[in-house]
Amino acid sequence: MALSHINKEGLPEMVDVSDKAITTRIAEAECTVVLGEEIMSELGANDFSTKKGSVTQTAIIAGTMAVKQTWSVIPLCHALDISSVKFDVQGADAGAMKVKCKVKTAGRTGVEMEALHGASVAALTIYDMCKAMSHDIEITGLRLVSKTGGKTDYQAK
Repeated sequence: MALSHINKEGLPEMVDVSDKAITTRIAEAECTVVLGEEIMSELGANDFSTKKGSVTQTAIIAGTMAVKQTWSVIPLCHALDISSVKFDVQGADAGAMKVKCKVKTAGRTGVEMEALHGASVAALTIYDMCKAMSHDIEITGLRLVSKTGGKTDYQAK
């Protein structure tokens, strides 16, 4: 299988999408922030706020900013006109928070990297907001859940 970002000379290059059709493209990514039951209990008792502010709201804002700046962080990504960014951040179980990021555009290339970048930065922000309580925090399971639009659709199993 040929890599789309490597040219015939073996050098990296941005994929030329100028001949692709403009279609609605949607991607959803997720990950889990394992905080531990003690931190989750403390956060729940304080409406998910710390001295730094609202953990959930700050994570959503940071994730949204990350989606819009993906092209400036991942070298061969295109700058995209993002139509919509939606986050779902909530307790996954007694000791973890699940972060979901859904991104939509009408364009010539997909938004998988934007969704993955948004979910990961939101998770990192949760880590940052909670690290004063413990550094024993893990971010796990970053993955693409689904994508539609373009040549192929994808749904994680």
